Amino acid sequence: MTDWLEVRRGEAPLIVSFPHTGIEIPPELEPRLVSPWLARKDADWWIDRLYDFAADLGATTVRTRMSRTVIDVNRDPSGASLYPGQATTELCPTTTFDGEPLYRPGGEPDRAEIEARRATWFDPYHDALSAEVERSRAIHGKVVLYEAHSIRSVIPRLFEGDLPNFNIGDNSGASCDPALTAAVAATCGATAFSHVVDGRFKGGWTTRRYGQPELGVHAIQMELACRGYMDDPPGALTPENWPAPFSETRAAPMRAALVNVLKACLAFAQS
Repeated sequence: MTDWLEVRRGEAPLIVSFPHTGIEIPPELEPRLVSPWLARKDADWWIDRLYDFAADLGATTVRTRMSRTVIDVNRDPSGASLYPGQATTELCPTTTFDGEPLYRPGGEPDRAEIEARRATWFDPYHDALSAEVERSRAIHGKVVLYEAHSIRSVIPRLFEGDLPNFNIGDNSGASCDPALTAAVAATCGATAFSHVVDGRFKGGWTTRRYGQPELGVHAIQMELACRGYMDDPPGALTPENWPAPFSETRAAPMRAALVNVLKACLAFAQS
């Protein structure tokens, strides 16, 4: 553990990655931003708290506290788009999901700064994640890497309509055994929440980079629509209404479903 990177080691063949829950921004960067609130707007709010049961299942968790505005550890470091032809954000985002500029004019990071941020935060995050994947695989032979995400339910720039509650991504079947995807989908299907497999979100760079089912590493992404566990305002967001506070009552049904999802991942890894 460092001042920005958290690794909590468990002994089960399950690793839960939290790449977008961080909200820390270096003080020297803030004057270049339009606003600190805007820079934190697209965080995966409260996800690490929603999955706080993961350690009780023996899972290893890896989390960065740095905001995705500083650097997005779930983007291709080469700069290649994960969704060609569709709106998305960069390795060092310059806009929000809604297309709002994050930086004041002239404040955007140049190539040298992007490379420096990569060396400072991106590479160490993936060094830690890679080490945990290899450690678990060496012990168990088979391991599930579960990417935990969330996003607002309605973002017209990114997708049409309301996003399903559970968005399961396995890179069109390439990042894990179909049996794992089927088990997670069946678990979601047994709840009152909606779900889809490989819809708008098929898995980010981490899912695509680490998923090597032929070598025993099965990576799967879960993108939750925020409304399943927190208030998700339908209109314009402001510092007064976003992020909505975490509510244990609101989150309880979603957490119960996610407990069963991670148990399904474990059952697959141990089979």
